[in-house]
Amino acid sequence: MTKNEPNNQEDQEIDLTQISKKIKSFFEGINTLIFKCIQFFVKRVIVISILILVGVGLGMFLDETHKTYDHQIIVTPNFGSTDYLYSKINLLESKIKERDTVFLKEIVGIKKPIEILKIEIKPITDVYKFIENKTENFELIKLMAEGGDIKKILEDNLTSKNYPLHTITFKTKKITNDIETVQPILGYLNQTDYYKKIQKETVNNVQIKMIQNDTIISQINSVLNGFSNMVNGAQKSDKLVYYNENTQLNDVIKTKEALINEQGNSRLELVGLNKIIKDNSSTLNIENTNSVNGKLKLVLPVLFLFLFILIHLFMAYYKSQIKKLI
Repeated sequence: MTKNEPNNQEDQEIDLTQISKKIKSFFEGINTLIFKCIQFFVKRVIVISILILVGVGLGMFLDETHKTYDHQIIVTPNFGSTDYLYSKINLLESKIKERDTVFLKEIVGIKKPIEILKIEIKPITDVYKFIENKTENFELIKLMAEGGDIKKILEDNLTSKNYPLHTITFKTKKITNDIETVQPILGYLNQTDYYKKIQKETVNNVQIKMIQNDTIISQINSVLNGFSNMVNGAQKSDKLVYYNENTQLNDVIKTKEALINEQGNSRLELVGLNKIIKDNSSTLNIENTNSVNGKLKLVLPVLFLFLFILIHLFMAYYKSQIKKLI
C-alpha cells in the first residue's frame, strides 16, 4: 500500500496540471476570440458605420411612410342580431382580403376602401353584464360551470357571443375619421329589413308597456290620495280610524316603487333601441406599434450588421474549404 501512495499523488498532480492547462487554454481562447471580433470591427469600421447609418436612415423613412393605424368601435347588437353582426363583419373581412374596392365603396360606402387592411370583431367578456337582471343566464352559467373550467366556458364562442358588448376593430394604412369609415360601416350593418321590423315592434311594445305602467301608477296615486283624505278627515272630526293591517297598503306602495323603477329602465332601454347595431363609443387612429412597426430605425441597422457578419463568415468558410480541396 505504501508503494502505491507516491504513484497516486503523482497521478493527482498530473490531473490537476492538465485541468489547469485546459482552463488556461479555454480563457486564452475566449480572449483570442474577443480580440478577433474587435479586430474585425476595427478593420471594417467604415463599412460598418455606413451600414448602420443606412439602416437608421432607411428605418426612419419606412417608419414614417409605412405606418398603420388601429380603430375600435364598441357596439351592442339588439334584437338577437349577434350572429347577423358576426356574419356581416366576416363578409367585410373577406371583401377586404379580395381587395373588392367596388363592394366596399359602392355597397358599404367606405370613402377610401384601398386604405383599409383588416376588420374583425370580438366579444367583451363581461359576465356581470351577462347575468345582470337575468336569472336564467346566472343559472345557465352555474350549470355549465359544474361540468368544466369556468374560464373556458366564459370565453367559449357560444357563450361569448351572448355578451351585450362587442368590439369591432379595423386597420388602415393612413389616418381616417368617423365620416370616411365608421359611419359607412355602421350604416351597412344596420341595413336589414328583418331586424328593422323586429325593432319597430319591440319599441312599440316598450312604449305600450310604459303607457300602461303610467296608468297603473296614476290609479295607485288615486288610492293613496283617497286613503290620505280619509285619515285627515277622521283626524279633523276627532274620530278614531281603524284599518286592517291586511289592507296590503305596503304592497301597493312597493308596487308603485317597482313600476317607477321599471319606467326608468324602459326610458334607458329606448335610448339603446334606436339602432339595430348600436354604437356606444369609437376610438380612432391608434398607431400600431406591434412587432417591428415603428421600430425599423432600430431593427434595420442590426439586421444589416448581422447579414454583413454572416456573409463574411460564409466567405471565410468557403475560402477555407477551397484551400483544403487544393
